[in-house]
Amino acid sequence: MRKIKDADVKGKKVLVRCDFNVPLGENGEISDDFRVRSTLPTIKWLLENGAKVILMSHLGDPKGQIVDKLKMEVVRQRLAEYLKTPVIKSQDCIGRTTEDLVGQMNPGDVLLFENLRFHKEEEENDIEFAKKLSAFGDIYVNDAFGTCHRAHASIAGIPKFLPGFAGFLLEKEIDSLNKIIKSPKRPLVAAIGGAKVSTKIKLMKELLNIVDHLLIGGVLANTILKAQGIAIGKSKVDETMMGVAKELVLTSQKIHLPLDVVTSEDISGKSEIRIKGPGAIGENELILDIGPDTLKIFKQIIKEAAVIFWNGPMGLYEVAKFSKGTIGLAETIATGSAYSIIGGGDVVSMLDKLDLSKEINHISTGGGAMLAYISGEKMPGLLALEELK
Repeated sequence: MRKIKDADVKGKKVLVRCDFNVPLGENGEISDDFRVRSTLPTIKWLLENGAKVILMSHLGDPKGQIVDKLKMEVVRQRLAEYLKTPVIKSQDCIGRTTEDLVGQMNPGDVLLFENLRFHKEEEENDIEFAKKLSAFGDIYVNDAFGTCHRAHASIAGIPKFLPGFAGFLLEKEIDSLNKIIKSPKRPLVAAIGGAKVSTKIKLMKELLNIVDHLLIGGVLANTILKAQGIAIGKSKVDETMMGVAKELVLTSQKIHLPLDVVTSEDISGKSEIRIKGPGAIGENELILDIGPDTLKIFKQIIKEAAVIFWNGPMGLYEVAKFSKGTIGLAETIATGSAYSIIGGGDVVSMLDKLDLSKEINHISTGGGAMLAYISGEKMPGLLALEELK
């Protein structure tokens, strides 16, 4: 895979696929600009080396329709603030008006295309749409790791027409994740939680081949406990994953499940809070966090790790009374000596609130893409660049 520093960009029109799919607040404001900040090194390097920089991204899921609240203007404003230079935005990502704006660019200019997904052809990986986009550039740079697992026109199509290179963010994502899957330092520890059990089960299968310890919490732990025949009350589970979960536990000694849990009869935190062993949970109770004994064991394992990978909270961390497990893990990882890799929007948002993000070695911009890469899936965005040797 060719890297951006290998490209001669001076005076060239450089099409950069970014991942500016940022979360928006009720009034359309950006509530977390981590993805915007993450691609700044690539943009700044291109500007410093005399490129005409053309940025493109999707925002939300407009399903091929123009949706006012998903227009890229808020991203344009934030980019201009960080770059301290004017950023022009086109009203579309193709067409004559866009062509005119590109034609007027000088080295050092920045142009942001309108939302790619306003055109259904983007997600359809339409080759003619990819060709129209590629006509605006001399060079293509993929800096959108978060969408590399999607076979979309701006990801997999454009490299068929232009020389393609990996941006600094994409390069960093791959290098960091390779610390898990390619000759990792040991002990290698993974902590997996959250609610998306089906994707996490697949991840677990791959991780069990390489990790020394696998710490499990959240709905994933609930599902595995129930699969073992342990009473978990009304706790949330994924019934479709029972068979696979039972098989995984029976075949591995690396899995560490909660020895105690925090329970309540509702998620508000107003009902009585109890600490119990998994088998002692009443039929009306919910498991909402890992317990203090489990947290103590998890902390000790993490402290001895050389590399720690974490994806997904240990419980309902949004409610203070059920956040101790997740916060405890975050603080232990942030203050420890292990190389730390974290992904998933929930955990990243919490790290920011705790002011711990700067203590993490690598925070991934793409939860789904990160899981796909570690799970060994073929990623169209990466394959497209690798085929350009």
